[in-house]
Amino acid sequence: MSNNLKIKSRIYLISAILFVGVLSGCSNKTTEPTKTTAPNNEVTTAPQKVSFSNISPEEAKKRLESEKDIILLDVRTKEEFETGHIKDAVLLPVDNLNDEAGKVLMDKEAPIFVYCRSGNRSVTAANILIEQGYKNVYNLGGIIDWPYEVVK
Repeated sequence: MSNNLKIKSRIYLISAILFVGVLSGCSNKTTEPTKTTAPNNEVTTAPQKVSFSNISPEEAKKRLESEKDIILLDVRTKEEFETGHIKDAVLLPVDNLNDEAGKVLMDKEAPIFVYCRSGNRSVTAANILIEQGYKNVYNLGGIIDWPYEVVK
């Protein structure tokens, strides 16, 4: 085989490899979300995951003074609650939340401000409430960051 023929063969081979590579890069992949069609031919979308919001002590105090339907939820222990809590708070320890939330927190649409001592348990509690279908959950964090009066 001559050198000229060898070069042409290599060029064809390289061209074929590049062509196959380009074709595989243009496969039928889509970046659009897959649409789901219901039996009645309506296009549906997956529900957006709901999560809680954080709220500052200042914003919480302002809303607690101006709105009537807010539930202020203390998720600490009974002993912690008795050492001092925010006025009008409802005690429901985070350890009891899974079993008792539905009995104590009847309105799943009502705003719920959740707090604990330092903010760790309130995050856990807020996530539990969201998982149980509560819609307006706010993490107030820890009572140690509450700069206002507490009730004993």
